[in-house]
Amino acid sequence: MNTSSNKLTREKERFHAYLNRNGIKVTPGRTKVFNNAMNMHGHFNAEELAKTSLKNDCVSRATVYRTLREMLEAGIIRETAFGDKHHHFEHLYDEKPHHHAQCVRCHEFIEFPDLNEDHVYRPYLEKQGFQILGHEMHFYGICQRCQNIQKKDQL
Repeated sequence: MNTSSNKLTREKERFHAYLNRNGIKVTPGRTKVFNNAMNMHGHFNAEELAKTSLKNDCVSRATVYRTLREMLEAGIIRETAFGDKHHHFEHLYDEKPHHHAQCVRCHEFIEFPDLNEDHVYRPYLEKQGFQILGHEMHFYGICQRCQNIQKKDQL
């Protein structure tokens, strides 16, 4: 079994453990949504996952949204808004911790490494009784390509 398969198996076990701890049944629908989410690459939104799950597995939207919430709480995926009205998700099993910068013109993303910023904030928040599930940082600006286009337009 390769490393990616091992990580995926661990994530599935972690998800099942979360469900069991919370008295939630491991249903075929949840399993199908979990598998579909793990097969998504990069960022995806709930509607993309719902379309895949409805088309391939006849899983209801309600099951997709409920399972996404459960996967978030289990720490299998993370959610990010990117300033959009729709939240995006990414699975964590093969990702190094990172954050995002987004161009406000072309909406392209740049991923940059996490510099372990949470060690500064974690003690404060935990002292307040806040249970941290994760953190993210977003920067918004104008990418180099869009800046170059703007310079050309000004000539």
